Amino acid sequence: MMLKETLRPYSHETASARAAYYAGNMYKIKTSQARVISITSGKGGVGKTNVVANLAYALAQLGKKILVVDADLGLANIDILLGLTPKYNLQHVIMGQKRLAEVIVTGPGGIKILPASSGVEELTSLTMGQRKRLLAEFSLLDEAYDFVLIDTAAGISGNVIYFNLAASEIINVVEPDPTSFTDAYALMKVLSVKYGANNFKALINNVASEAEAKDIFEKLRLVTDKFLQIKLEYLGHILRDDKLREAVRLQHAVTEIYPYAKSSRCFYQIVKNLCNVPKGEIKENSINRFINRLLGKGD
Repeated sequence: MMLKETLRPYSHETASARAAYYAGNMYKIKTSQARVISITSGKGGVGKTNVVANLAYALAQLGKKILVVDADLGLANIDILLGLTPKYNLQHVIMGQKRLAEVIVTGPGGIKILPASSGVEELTSLTMGQRKRLLAEFSLLDEAYDFVLIDTAAGISGNVIYFNLAASEIINVVEPDPTSFTDAYALMKVLSVKYGANNFKALINNVASEAEAKDIFEKLRLVTDKFLQIKLEYLGHILRDDKLREAVRLQHAVTEIYPYAKSSRCFYQIVKNLCNVPKGEIKENSINRFINRLLGKGD
């Protein structure tokens, strides 16, 4: 059954009252200085969602306020990864049944998570009306966040492109697998050639050593330097670690239950790299830009 777009009022509102409320409050955003970062990959199965969960937890341990947006519409799993059972999800917001603040749940370390809906195929292709409703809700968030991390789906579908272009920073997760390498390049090529994105960060996951990670990055950079007009930066690497796999089995972030594991140390180094970006290199009003881009207004 196809999901029908509705404008059902919340229990205490009429649809017209809600529309007026949106109109009067759009862009009164308290999170305007947050950095909006998409964590993406050209290929599935590279540990992207695990990366998001652990970056979020590690950032929270550094005193940062974090919102994780599960934008893998149709195959959501960050709540499962962290052992959470949210009652509501992004689908309820898109369909006009719940407010964003009612859907967001609190995860480990105080991180806030906006869960997506798992297994609903129709949500992988949002209408413009649904996108506008979603972004109207984003504009009404009360809490000031330092980072908004977007866990995109893998590949180059419309919604993957959509959320990557809306973010101010893009982290491409790559594994030492030839298909991961080629798919990572394909994703950057589409975003660059078709849509003009020209700044990317590479995070090399599941490697045996830093040397292996640097070798993979250099090979990727050589190809992008030759064929694409982009800037590709090395953000860091995650070492292959049995503790990380054990944490996944236990439905926890490895940075939470094994903070001294070798993979955890890698995550903490990466968040330090993120936090040490010079202010001049961070685009201002990232949430404002995020909302404008998702509404198709650009900047």
